[in-house]
Amino acid sequence: MDNLFSRKYVLQGIFIVLALVLIGKLFYMQVVSDKYFLLSNNNVLRKIYTFPARGVIFDRKGKVLVQNEPVYDLLVIPNQVKEFDTVEFCNLIGIDMPGFRKRLHKATVQSRYQPSTFEKQLSVQTYAALQEKLSRFPGFLVQGRTVRHYPDSVAGQFFGYVKEVTQKDIDDNDGYYRPGDYIGKAGVEKQYNDALRGERGVINMLYDARNVPQGSYLEGKFDTLAKSGEKVVSSLDIEIQKLGEQLMTNKVGSIVAIEPSTGEVLAFVSSPGYDPNRMVGRQQGNNYMDIFGQANRPFLVRPISGYYSPGSSFKPLDDLIALQEGVITPDMTFNCPGVYWAGNHPVKCEHVDGNISLRRGLARSCNVYACHVFQKLMTQSRFKSTKQAYDEWQAKVRKFGLGQKLDIDMPFERKGTLFTSDQYTKRFGKYWGFTTVISLAIGQGEMNATPLQMANIMAIIANKGYYIKPHLIKSIGDKHIIKKDYVQKNYVDVDAAHFEPVIDGMQDAVNSGWGTAAASRIPNILMCGKTGTVQNPHGKNHSVFIGFAPRDNPKIAIAVIVENAGYGSAYAAPIASYLTEKYLTGNISAGRLAQVEWMKKQSALPELPKPKIKVLPKNADSAAKQPSVPVTGLQNKTALNPKNTAATP
Repeated sequence: MDNLFSRKYVLQGIFIVLALVLIGKLFYMQVVSDKYFLLSNNNVLRKIYTFPARGVIFDRKGKVLVQNEPVYDLLVIPNQVKEFDTVEFCNLIGIDMPGFRKRLHKATVQSRYQPSTFEKQLSVQTYAALQEKLSRFPGFLVQGRTVRHYPDSVAGQFFGYVKEVTQKDIDDNDGYYRPGDYIGKAGVEKQYNDALRGERGVINMLYDARNVPQGSYLEGKFDTLAKSGEKVVSSLDIEIQKLGEQLMTNKVGSIVAIEPSTGEVLAFVSSPGYDPNRMVGRQQGNNYMDIFGQANRPFLVRPISGYYSPGSSFKPLDDLIALQEGVITPDMTFNCPGVYWAGNHPVKCEHVDGNISLRRGLARSCNVYACHVFQKLMTQSRFKSTKQAYDEWQAKVRKFGLGQKLDIDMPFERKGTLFTSDQYTKRFGKYWGFTTVISLAIGQGEMNATPLQMANIMAIIANKGYYIKPHLIKSIGDKHIIKKDYVQKNYVDVDAAHFEPVIDGMQDAVNSGWGTAAASRIPNILMCGKTGTVQNPHGKNHSVFIGFAPRDNPKIAIAVIVENAGYGSAYAAPIASYLTEKYLTGNISAGRLAQVEWMKKQSALPELPKPKIKVLPKNADSAAKQPSVPVTGLQNKTALNPKNTAATP
């Protein structure tokens, strides 16, 4: 009897233990682990994210510059993949078996139960062929999205590009992005990404056992629609943008054109450029490396990141400061014997002009006149030292936008170079005078500007004393939103009356028989400008021109820099005049069409530096007797890639 009683409790204990195990397992499955929930849920219900089309970008006249094209991402849920004809599958999407295994392994590591990207951006044609047979490939599904298309294939640095998010992008955007999303990485696509990106949508899709979609759950009650990005109207005039890029073919440099009255950027040319369509699609990575490896750095956005000495194009600015300070008058003359002696340092001039005043000094680009003006500014009796005079002078120069960012709506803008007096003291010691920094008088020495800054100086002169911050976007969305910063006037504290004699000189530079840009005058249009021939320690001089037109009620201010092209009148001034005429009249005069075509065909590419050869000792091992190249800068790249034909100076 006792044994029977004992067995009764043993059996009860076994049943209790089994019940506890089952309850614990059920609790684990339903509460602790989401594995089985995901398995069952993914078998019948999946969240399909619908990606919004990015906002369309227009030029200032309403022409579409950037639009969208449909593509399809192929997703996989590894746990649902079963045996199928992998050869047929690979042929359909254009990959090989090693690529198939690599992609499936990567997806499995990421998650066995959640969909992850297997192959990105299938074309419409590939998608159509795959969709017919998708039920044969369990575990795979397709998700639509759009990619950018640039119909004119120009302005690559202006638009930038869109690329898949990194983990840093995800972390920096408060969870908005998920792996596989895309984000603007450069140019306008980056600067205005929040407006352009739109909002994702979600479809709760039901699938049957054969992986065939059966429609949205509860007829879409819990779905959300994707919202397209805002439309963006740029300030570009695509016609002069295209002409500018054609004129800069086989040349290194930049063109920036601004509408003075609004600060809107009309042309934003960086040469060499690249076709922005190459930064779209499945070959984006390969194309990126190809463009990145080119010697003249197409990814460098020269209008806002290229540094150039302004050269003689700086002279009008210095004359304006001198007029405002009262140290010169328009009629004051200085004698030009062809050289200015700054102590024992000669500053040579291209001409021997004798007594010369402001108007002719600008038209002739007289270095001697410019040095005398700078001397007058630095030796005013009201200053106790050159250091004090220089501090006030460079503060006035900075008001014109040199040595600081203009805050254009584009990432990676640089501020240029303009030394402070403390920097000069650190370089030259306590005792230095105006002769030490006389190169600044002609826009050289410790002074570098971006092409944007040079064009903005012309806008200031065209406006007779103020500028509106340059910007690339006119408006955003249906409400035509624009930042307040891009409508405010920024004054440079030079009286409007002082601009007339300076503009007279710039008018003569283009329109008189003795002007340095006389060959670039425009029929029936009075253009005012200034050439610059900028010394370059790495090769031929740079050709520079800045100007605006017409003189009365100016519509365009422009800066052109062509590296290693010699005199400003040779390349930069003609290019500026062609673009100005095209913008103001809509075409080029018949008599100048041949000149335009000639300029398009000219090449001014800089020469590559020759690699340095290190001679090894005679007793060195024969296997080591190879040319040695320093592992620095472009020289190493040049030696290893003999196909390179140009270098950035």
